Amino acid sequence: MESIQAIKQRFEIIGNDAKLNRALEKAIQVAPTDISVLVTGESGVGKESIPKIIHSLSHRKHGKYIAVNCGAIPEGTIDSELFGHEKGAFTGATQTRSGYFEVADGGTIFLDEVGELPLTTQVRLLRVLENGEFIKVGSSKVQKTNVRIVAATNVNMFEAIKKEKFREDLYYRLSTVEINIPPLRDRKEDIHLLFRKFSSDFALKYKMPTIKLADDAVNLLLKYRWNGNIRQLRNVAEQISVLEQNRTITLETLRQYLPDTGNNLPAIVNNTKSDSDFSSEREILYKVLFDMKSDLNDLKKLTMELMKNGNVSEVTKDNESLIQKIYGNDDEEDATIEDLEVLSIPEKTSNDELPIESMQDKYHFAEEIEEEETLSLQDKELELIKKSLERHQGKRKLAAQELGISERTLYRKIKQYDL
Repeated sequence: MESIQAIKQRFEIIGNDAKLNRALEKAIQVAPTDISVLVTGESGVGKESIPKIIHSLSHRKHGKYIAVNCGAIPEGTIDSELFGHEKGAFTGATQTRSGYFEVADGGTIFLDEVGELPLTTQVRLLRVLENGEFIKVGSSKVQKTNVRIVAATNVNMFEAIKKEKFREDLYYRLSTVEINIPPLRDRKEDIHLLFRKFSSDFALKYKMPTIKLADDAVNLLLKYRWNGNIRQLRNVAEQISVLEQNRTITLETLRQYLPDTGNNLPAIVNNTKSDSDFSSEREILYKVLFDMKSDLNDLKKLTMELMKNGNVSEVTKDNESLIQKIYGNDDEEDATIEDLEVLSIPEKTSNDELPIESMQDKYHFAEEIEEEETLSLQDKELELIKKSLERHQGKRKLAAQELGISERTLYRKIKQYDL
């Protein structure tokens, strides 16, 4: 078994961080087996080195090693890329094609960004992991393959499982052994070593003197958060190597290449997000509906009081706060006793039918009729029926429509009042 130091030299891995060493140690130990491995870590930390180490130290090292970026392949073609397809399986399939799992038989497949796989593809992948079987797109023939799968992701898999974007059973099949690569900001002692290595490489590449950092620039380099990790550090080293004439880099010069250097303090970020962009609008709508329901219940309560009591003045006095809630406080539209009288409902008739006056005509009736507050409800109803019948020359149908009651109810009222 090769030592960690030998592996670092062989794969050009720079750093002495304890977490990095532990990750390499796990890769060396798991390599001789066929156990599936899941490599986790932020984007840019160098996850692609682990599957190469595992493949090179395994008994499959003479087999093929294929790296697949799952996030870069369109959802409509990824099944064809991984498992192959038959001629005529879909538009453009002019010939039979072998997928990566068929080509890499006896070797290793590295599935980078495995968290981006569509759910349908995840089902196919689970079958490969469980019994080594797969079916080409457009075929019904089951084929066998003997591949070792090493996957990598920068996605929080438990969050993806919770949101039903990744199958839980597939996660546990992939992560028989999980290897985590620490972010660069957790490897403070390695940052300057990496920068010097990149600077030396670019000096040779572009045939120019190697850049060096002043002491204050080194301090800034170590304090910076490096959200892009090793990939970002390498890009910064390359930019400075190419663009700066002065090969000694000061603090001011380095700061120009580090975006947002003034805002690199740790922050608590709430990762909980709404599943819908319209959640706030939905909550507002629910509130409006609940308020409407409450107002409707209040209106029903007031109506029942009028039906049971019949005395508008008394009901108005007892339910002053309720009336104020329903009609509001606007000076131009304050609820008056006359308004409630127009809306009031007479006592039940012998057939238990109630004439309900049209809400939309209440102000019309209030303007048309000059009535005394001392009149009873029956007197008011009689007066309204008479005026409506006179206006429509005795036509009961038109009068009933104006009063907001059925023609049958109007006919019964005519008989009741002997009109």
